[in-house]
Amino acid sequence: MISVSDAVSRVLSLARPLPSESIPLSEGLGRVLAAPVQAELTQPPFHSAAMDGYALRRTDLDGPLRVIGEAAAGRPWTGEAAAGTAVRIFTGAPVPEGYDLVVMQEDVKRETDHIRVIEAQKRDNIRSQGIDFHKGTHFDPRRPLSARDLGLIAAMNIAELRVVRRPRVAIIAGGDELVPPGSTPSPDQIICSNDIAVAAVARLAGAEAECLPIAADSIDSLRDRFSRAAGADLIVTIGGASVGDHDLIAAVTEGLGMQREFYKVAMRPGKPLIAGKIKGSAMLGLPGNPVSSIVCAEIFMRPLLREMVGLPREERLRRGRLGSDLSAEGNRMHFLRAALENVNCEEVVTPFPDQDSARLGLLAEADALLVRPPNDPARKKGTFVEFMRLD
Repeated sequence: MISVSDAVSRVLSLARPLPSESIPLSEGLGRVLAAPVQAELTQPPFHSAAMDGYALRRTDLDGPLRVIGEAAAGRPWTGEAAAGTAVRIFTGAPVPEGYDLVVMQEDVKRETDHIRVIEAQKRDNIRSQGIDFHKGTHFDPRRPLSARDLGLIAAMNIAELRVVRRPRVAIIAGGDELVPPGSTPSPDQIICSNDIAVAAVARLAGAEAECLPIAADSIDSLRDRFSRAAGADLIVTIGGASVGDHDLIAAVTEGLGMQREFYKVAMRPGKPLIAGKIKGSAMLGLPGNPVSSIVCAEIFMRPLLREMVGLPREERLRRGRLGSDLSAEGNRMHFLRAALENVNCEEVVTPFPDQDSARLGLLAEADALLVRPPNDPARKKGTFVEFMRLD
């Protein structure tokens, strides 16, 4: 067995850079830029009013001022800013040349076409030209694009993005005992849920995921599924990675020329894990145990997909207070399902008493995975521990 950290490093080494593609800006949410975008204009393109009020010259603050015009967004005033004058102005409107102050309307007393400033002015209330960005400004967030990012890029007058193609993930669940959701299982069958969950983890990481038809416990069936998965950036198998007579993944993949990186990781849940490359695709062989497969998808598949699109490696470990006593740990890293709560501005992580790796209900209830190193000593409630939040 190898350590979790060693296994993660080897899994990440399987990533190969993906090609880029052009998409409309409106489809950019969650995508990763393949190259920085560059602003096509300056924003704001002129000095603009930050609020409704009157534009005037600061040197004229003390006297009565004659209102000689009006400026609004999209309707600028282009007259001469003579001494002793002011222009009624609205938020976002260009500040006319010659005026260097906008006084908000609440600080002004107006009588017919004259005004007088009745409050001291500490700010000029003008948004300077280019205060947001200038033409040629580069923007290259090293994260999936957010709604805020898209708003900024739109303001830069960019309608099309060059992004990294989404990783394509093919998921193969196998076992004669499995039937898809919506079926009526016989007494010796169960519903296949792992592929649905693993595909969801992949999609949350920005990938396109396809669940192939469930493979039977036969070499021919598995070979057929691998044939269908050809061309995927990542092939994920679920089940059949252990050492039983019906666990055929190792034999089939070896027959297909797989270059194996490792088999078995010192962790629980999730010890029987295979990783390698097969015909140009990265491959992960996840355990068939429901909780194990999802935990391994979080620990190994998610960072691999981020690596494929060129994102920085994600630091997911956080520190919090332990919510209950824990006995000493064994020689494998343990990922315990746990609840999170905020107590006195500190995060408290409390592992569930039952950690049976077949109980999906407990994983669905969990807010986090409490991470315990190998041979971790007994710990008392209130001590600091590390955990990973679950999406």
